[in-house]
Amino acid sequence: MRLPASLPVRAALLLAGVALSFSACGSRKSLKAVPGMEPTPVAHGAEKPATPDDMLKTGPQARPDRSAEPLLRSQERAEDPFNLPPSR
Repeated sequence: MRLPASLPVRAALLLAGVALSFSACGSRKSLKAVPGMEPTPVAHGAEKPATPDDMLKTGPQARPDRSAEPLLRSQERAEDPFNLPPSR
């Protein structure tokens, strides 16, 4: 059974429409508590509950600073005693 030529075009347009509608689902508004919602529980050892902005901040373990010095010029590699040929 041969499909009409317009069917793939219709399917592509439908797929594009669905993808476009799903891409518009995200909201860029600030986070606010809904009335009647319980506040965020206080973490163990914290003095006050964390705000949404505090929860979105990354700590130094999540994004560590670069500690390696970049090479400024070519340098010979030091002898590596573990640089062995593959075993058979």
